[in-house]
Amino acid sequence: MAKTSASSNGASYAEAGVDITAGDALVESIKPAAKATHRPGVMGGIGGFGALFDPKAAGFKDPVLVSCTDGVGTKLLLAIESGLHDEIGIDLVAMCVNDLIVQGARPLFFLDYMATGALSVPVAERIVRGIAKACQESDCALVGGETAEMPGLYGKGHYDLAGFSVGAAERDALLPAHIAEGDTLIALPSSGVHSNGFSLVRRIVERAGLNWNDPAPFSPSQSLAEAFLTPTRLYVRTVLALHDKGLLHGCAHITGGGLPGNLPRVLPEGLGVRVDGDSWPVPGIFEWLAEQGPVEHDEMLKVFNCGIGMVLVTDKPDEVMAELDKAGEEAIRIGEVVRSDEPFTLTSPLNL
Repeated sequence: MAKTSASSNGASYAEAGVDITAGDALVESIKPAAKATHRPGVMGGIGGFGALFDPKAAGFKDPVLVSCTDGVGTKLLLAIESGLHDEIGIDLVAMCVNDLIVQGARPLFFLDYMATGALSVPVAERIVRGIAKACQESDCALVGGETAEMPGLYGKGHYDLAGFSVGAAERDALLPAHIAEGDTLIALPSSGVHSNGFSLVRRIVERAGLNWNDPAPFSPSQSLAEAFLTPTRLYVRTVLALHDKGLLHGCAHITGGGLPGNLPRVLPEGLGVRVDGDSWPVPGIFEWLAEQGPVEHDEMLKVFNCGIGMVLVTDKPDEVMAELDKAGEEAIRIGEVVRSDEPFTLTSPLNL
């Protein structure tokens, strides 16, 4: 049988919609960003079949490994529709490393996965630079990833992201630990909606007849896209600094499920939390969503973080507040741990 080449109208991968050259170009373009995230323990660089990490070289003596994986959800559609791709990678990292630290773990390394119909190197490079920036801010190495072109599965310009992170904690420093009745709940503010609830956000914006490039009614100096794409806050350095001083009994990352869905996850059996919904100012972005939806109070509390991105549990609230004040954090005491069969009780409604 005669051989057939692509130049004589034979089939090729590029003709089928997959550009291997573009993938190779992306790897080369992101190597400097990945290299900038290097930390002790990393062995080798980008490009191998697997990433190696030595916990002993990172300073651990008796480490327990902690792993997390997450995505960004339909917030990606907002980035795609607005063309604002530079910070969506920060969300990807934050959703993983913020989960690691509530276990008392220090993030060690991160891997990303991007799937798309047709790879745009400029867009992918912007996304990965955001990932690398967040890794640097979290003292976490970007050790590798995967980019998959799947024409026919993803529409033009669309992509999906997944993140994977591994951290470590000394065996005797895992959280939660020693949470007891009378412990205080201290909240760290969110930067906005973070990365949950965007299917509802998109529906509300659509019903309001607004475009993503319209001024945000609650923040006229920003477009709606800019306001809602504000990336998820990274709490790594703040939380670990407190944990290193032995000041924490536990933490809760407030993601999907809000305060009532996430605070009980760190509690021992027989304990609950009592939260004062009037103790913090709810940012305007949430007030607008609640009014414009309209979205009922309990639904807002369940779907969105409502201004609280991380909650610390401590029996040394004065010391924690002093440390947070020195770090420039606007922390708020929002409640306490109580003996109760009800895992979550709101003593007063939110200021919506």
